[in-house]
Amino acid sequence: MFRPKLPDVPTLPSSNALSTHHTHTPAPSAGHHSLSPYVGALAAVVVVGVVLTALLAAVAVTAISVAIAAVVLRSLVTGANKR
Repeated sequence: MFRPKLPDVPTLPSSNALSTHHTHTPAPSAGHHSLSPYVGALAAVVVVGVVLTALLAAVAVTAISVAIAAVVLRSLVTGANKR
């Protein structure tokens, strides 16, 4: 919808002067134009989903590492108090 229409690329004439050159421009397919507005939206949804999943994974890894560090520190502190 917002894409510019580019002109057709001119073709060079063939070396045979007797041959005639016919150009044929295919008609645009209906499926391409009806799908094109949704391609950008679909790509945006996929990118946002990947980013949110990566952030969720980062938060989960950080929470697990903080929990492990807390358990280790607690065992070190209780071990030092028993001596």
